Amino acid sequence: MDYYRIVIADDHYVVRTSLRMLLEAEPGIEVVAEAWDVPSTIRCMRGYRPDVLLLDLNMPGESSVAALARIVEEFPDTAVLALTMRGKSEVAREALRRGARGVVLKESADTELVAAVRGLADDDGAVTTALGSELTLGRTASGEPGDGLTQREIEILRLVARGHATSEIAEHLALSQRTVETHRARMQRKLGRSTRAELVRYALDRGLLGAGRP
Repeated sequence: MDYYRIVIADDHYVVRTSLRMLLEAEPGIEVVAEAWDVPSTIRCMRGYRPDVLLLDLNMPGESSVAALARIVEEFPDTAVLALTMRGKSEVAREALRRGARGVVLKESADTELVAAVRGLADDDGAVTTALGSELTLGRTASGEPGDGLTQREIEILRLVARGHATSEIAEHLALSQRTVETHRARMQRKLGRSTRAELVRYALDRGLLGAGRP
């Protein structure tokens, strides 16, 4: 049986408690820590290295959305599932552009959260149906590929576009092959492009393969 370790980050104690009860009623899911703002989220992530982070996009203090790229960069093996309220589609899109692997409406958590957690931890990565077709991973409202790549994703994009294999990229960047694969999968979802030819064209269009670049 699969086993998933979860960190819940939400500033409301009642919400955290409800989400914990919902998740831990399922076999193979354990909530290992709770956080209430961005600094406590970072501490929990460093202490527990969970499989999934449930991240409220509306916590007080430092913006959860602004911190997302930093979280994804530091914890590439953790899938971030953003929690938001209805009517916050622009915030949700920005979270996806910054590296969130999915979005769930809080009011739909009772029916969708467990499935979303299992899907994200298994690296399926999909926006749940509560937000409808309004959101698509890695794409903007107009349907154009979204950017929002982290610096590490840009490095990997350049190397992929230059024809390097995963093992070569891992050695070059001093990363594990699994970490490289995780970054690449997230980068491809953000761009909405999967083949090497599509990635080469994107890199060329953005001037990422010019002289002097790695």
